[in-house]
Amino acid sequence: MDAFFAAVEQKRQPDLIGRPVVIGGGGDPTQRGVVSTASYEARRFGVHSAMPLRTAHKLCPQAVFLPVDYPEYSRVSRIVKDILREFSPVMEDVGIDEAFLDISGSGRSAEDISSDIKSKIYDKTGLTCSIGIGPNKLVAKIASDMQKPDGLTIISETDIESKLWPLSVRKLWGVGPKTEAHLKGMGIETIGRLAAAPLGLLVETFGNSYGTFLFEASRGIDDSPFVTNWEPKSSSRETTFQRDTDNWQVIARHLAELSREVADDLKKSGYRGRNVTVKVRFDDFETVTRATTLREAADSVELIRKAAFECLGRVELKKRVRLVGVRAGKLEKAAAGGAVKA
Repeated sequence: MDAFFAAVEQKRQPDLIGRPVVIGGGGDPTQRGVVSTASYEARRFGVHSAMPLRTAHKLCPQAVFLPVDYPEYSRVSRIVKDILREFSPVMEDVGIDEAFLDISGSGRSAEDISSDIKSKIYDKTGLTCSIGIGPNKLVAKIASDMQKPDGLTIISETDIESKLWPLSVRKLWGVGPKTEAHLKGMGIETIGRLAAAPLGLLVETFGNSYGTFLFEASRGIDDSPFVTNWEPKSSSRETTFQRDTDNWQVIARHLAELSREVADDLKKSGYRGRNVTVKVRFDDFETVTRATTLREAADSVELIRKAAFECLGRVELKKRVRLVGVRAGKLEKAAAGGAVKA
């Protein structure tokens, strides 16, 4: 979907159409928070996802800042995903605004299917989407970003050299800013230059697994299967204080609330966690984590809260705290009708 959160807001508030819109946090750019989505009008000023709201406001003070309305975005997302399932029974859901479809057995041209998908989504939601078509998920993902918004890009196996290789290495799915910087230090700035690098050099530099991935991905090779049944690995919640604090009572109150939210999330999803991790980020951005393993998997508020405070007790709070978080990991599916008592 194209600038999904911002597009939903522009659809339900037509006066926002054509104006820079930034979605993030509580919608107040003077408070701490990060950009979740920016409209294309705001992106022209350099605003992008994960940017601090305060930075976004400096770049584009005339933007309309709005809070994240996750329930509404989820509602629209369900409409979109239901439409996609009409075109293929094999769908991998990879986020609130994105999915992969296997259309290899449809018997119709990719262009026709894409046109129908676009039309149905627009008719039902008034929103546009960009579609990428490729021989595998990696190539399709890259293609979907090449002609936004409302784009359609087809990359066949014979197009890898002409369409993929001129692109920045950052366009490769799985290459983040740190890898991009490392590759640039090696004189590798495009996917084509990466494809020309010897496998041995990449493995020596990045390790066998990631080095092999980079070698194959730069050639458009991806044999990853469709994951149609996704099992969560963890459930987490965290909060960033509007002002750094060394008040233990404030930290403890937020930790207790985060523990409750994690337990509630586990119960709603039907999972239990076997370990609990607490994250603390200090005012200088130093981040520490402490973890503990429960005797048995649990979704109990009391057990998760107790474990979280045990972890916090092993953190030396000698500096002001910027962020705290709680995560339940090593999830197991809860037995039907079962319960764990504290």
